[in-house]
Amino acid sequence: MSACTFFGHRSVTQKIEPTLRSTLIKLIEENVVDLFYIGNNGGFDMTVRNVLRDLTKIYPISYFVVLAYLPKENRSPDLSDFSDTIIPDGIEKVPRRFAIDYRNMWMFSRSDHVVTYVRDDVASCAAKYKRLAVRKGIKNIELCDLIGTTSF
Repeated sequence: MSACTFFGHRSVTQKIEPTLRSTLIKLIEENVVDLFYIGNNGGFDMTVRNVLRDLTKIYPISYFVVLAYLPKENRSPDLSDFSDTIIPDGIEKVPRRFAIDYRNMWMFSRSDHVVTYVRDDVASCAAKYKRLAVRKGIKNIELCDLIGTTSF
């Protein structure tokens, strides 16, 4: 079993969806990735979730939306169905202001591949995990580099 996680900006353009879809198909078919972890903090995460939900109809894969904390009732209509969510062990002991970073490191530490969507923001959380993947030798696929191309 090989796993992948995702880090990207809260706001995204819909132009990334075809590139994201083809990237995920290549990871599934060529790298035998069958487990995916995603967050729930913005447009990139929701785009990834929607594509993965579609791909589960075609491929024998699993994905989990990893929550940093329990969501408030009616907070996000995109997460009205919690059947694909999990909460990392130990997060209940983490102060709320550190919960997202704890969750991100939890996902990162369980992944063999990282897919990022990082524009030019070197101070972003997504950029932090992209740099960490490079330092740790984990395969990182940057979607910004792929938009308009078909290979990685």
